[in-house]
Amino acid sequence: FSTAVREGSMFKITKKESLAKNIKLFDVYAPNIAKKAKPGQFVIVRSDEKGERIPLTIADYDRVKGTITIIFQEIGRSTIDLGLFEEGQDLLDFVGPLGRPSELERFGKVVCIGGGVGIAPIYPITRALYKADNYITTILGAQNDKSLFWENKLREVSNEVFITTDDGSYGEKGRVTDILSNIITVSHVDKVVAIGPLAMMEAISDLTRPKNIDTIVSLNPIMLDGTGMCGACRVEVGNETKFACVDGPEFDGHLVDWQNAKQRALMFKKEEEIALNYACNCHGKGESNHV
Repeated sequence: FSTAVREGSMFKITKKESLAKNIKLFDVYAPNIAKKAKPGQFVIVRSDEKGERIPLTIADYDRVKGTITIIFQEIGRSTIDLGLFEEGQDLLDFVGPLGRPSELERFGKVVCIGGGVGIAPIYPITRALYKADNYITTILGAQNDKSLFWENKLREVSNEVFITTDDGSYGEKGRVTDILSNIITVSHVDKVVAIGPLAMMEAISDLTRPKNIDTIVSLNPIMLDGTGMCGACRVEVGNETKFACVDGPEFDGHLVDWQNAKQRALMFKKEEEIALNYACNCHGKGESNHV
């Protein structure tokens, strides 16, 4: 577990890129965090004094440039506001690296699965496992060809790559579990690492449980301080209460209480809808919170 670092008072966005519809990439100058960051860890971002604390798993890091790469989907009030920032602007808070890093060993044959924006955090884990001399099969899932990103980056650190889209506009039509089911039916798999929507990670865990394949998932529940003090990010794993921020974010998918995780994810749905509607109205009028 790494000590969290809050660097100075501002964190400059050195690069902004639109990867897909509503999916943005920022490179943020945070050299002390970049020095310590490891695959699987996350940062907490706050755009300004009115901003919500947003936990984002680290998508990449450059120790030479001193930057951390974050990728997020503009899906709620806070992420929409964050997406309005431009290169050269400063974020108010950038805290990390938080959480326990991934276990990176030579396991054998590893299947790495990224769904939607979960493709971003699966990349540094896949790269590290590939460098550790594992045979890597990567499965990427997206809604359509327009929402897929980083395919080429993951091909560079994988022995084989499969793509699925919900509408069949690219790769195979279907879900990542369709590909995984075929793989584990015909060949031995030592480990599965999956990051994406809760429903996807639950389905993968259900699929691998009968074959007793070690399955690691990354949980991203509602979070406040990120250091284990508030208890907001508690999850039930193996009939024990764990905190995703300090005990995770990675857990054994076979032990996660998925029903509890899904219920907690919907706790503030009504409030989120109100905030989202307000944000859309403000942005539609050309207003902005961070200017």
